[in-house]
Amino acid sequence: MKKFSFLLVLSLLLFTACRKDHVDATNTKTLQSSINDMTSSLSTIKQIKFNEALYILKTFGVEADGDVEELKALGKLIDGKKVPEILALADQVAQKNGIEWASTTPPSLGEMNIFGDDKAKETDANDVKASSLSIVTRPTGDDGSGAPTAIQVIPRLVDAAGNPVSFTGAGLEATLEVFSNGVKLSTAKNLMQDNNFKGFNLKFASIPAAKVADSKIDITVSVKTTAKTFKMSKIGLDVNPLALKVPAVPKTDSTSVIQDPNAVIDPNNPTATPPTPADPSSATPAAPKQPAADPKNTVSKFLNNVSSQNLKAAYDTSSNPSWGSYESFSNPTSGFGSVKNVSVKNITTNAANPGGASVNATYDVTDKNGKTTSLKVTFGLKNVNGDWKISSYKINP
Repeated sequence: MKKFSFLLVLSLLLFTACRKDHVDATNTKTLQSSINDMTSSLSTIKQIKFNEALYILKTFGVEADGDVEELKALGKLIDGKKVPEILALADQVAQKNGIEWASTTPPSLGEMNIFGDDKAKETDANDVKASSLSIVTRPTGDDGSGAPTAIQVIPRLVDAAGNPVSFTGAGLEATLEVFSNGVKLSTAKNLMQDNNFKGFNLKFASIPAAKVADSKIDITVSVKTTAKTFKMSKIGLDVNPLALKVPAVPKTDSTSVIQDPNAVIDPNNPTATPPTPADPSSATPAAPKQPAADPKNTVSKFLNNVSSQNLKAAYDTSSNPSWGSYESFSNPTSGFGSVKNVSVKNITTNAANPGGASVNATYDVTDKNGKTTSLKVTFGLKNVNGDWKISSYKINP
């Protein structure tokens, strides 16, 4: 009898020892098995919150298409983690996505199962009975001129008569997709826990201006219940083109990029005369040809050509390694090709000598989306065969 009791205790210890206390994401089978082991050691309330945390991470914590790929991505995200670490990670993801969920609050998302068992249960809060989905959109925000900066997109599940259905305690996956001219621009997800769902705040600043046609977008919202996924679209919503995401005015150039220290004045010390290195092959090196024109004329010509989009002529007034090729210089999204107009306020020659010059310019740049930026720029110029060429470009605070 004692021997039997000893074997029973030993077998129980072995069984307990085989249970995993961390995620094993070697494959889908080990992932599910390890999660089941971890769940079985929790209280009933903790089990529900743990399942909610896994659902939050699978839905909002990873980027993948389809349940199978989402599950694989989730496995990579939580591999080796224990229950407290997973709950803490879910809290971070919920907060980042504006989801009203926390691991320390009572269960609130109905029956959650990340492994795809969507069969309705007697107490399944996600089995919401509805006939269709409706969408309400309204402009929000103010760009300072009375124009909106965002659109609030509010979905509602409705019955056959078009009245909102009443439900609570659900965790319905709501997805917003944004398109323009048939091209998908963005996707956002959130949890719909009841029919007072605040919806999505679609900020125009998150939408690339270059991909929006005719200042209009289309949206599609889907809400997934246990039995069905409801979808609704709205076509041709107006956006504020001035609030859309546009590339910054090029700021990559710096006076630190100088190939010929003999030919360029340092804007930080414009009165200094560049040293002339000794040339062992020549006792008296030939002096460079002195440019006849004021160096600020070259800067003025450059800005006028940029303003009129005569970019080839503007490029020809420069010899700046930082601007790269003409294609890079004239790029319509990241280069001077994005400029619509330049309004010059002031140009002054800071310093000049036969080898180089420094010119300060203050002007407003308006891009092709109508956004205006005020700039204070120091241009460095060098003498190239008697002509001033822009060799550096520094945007000042």
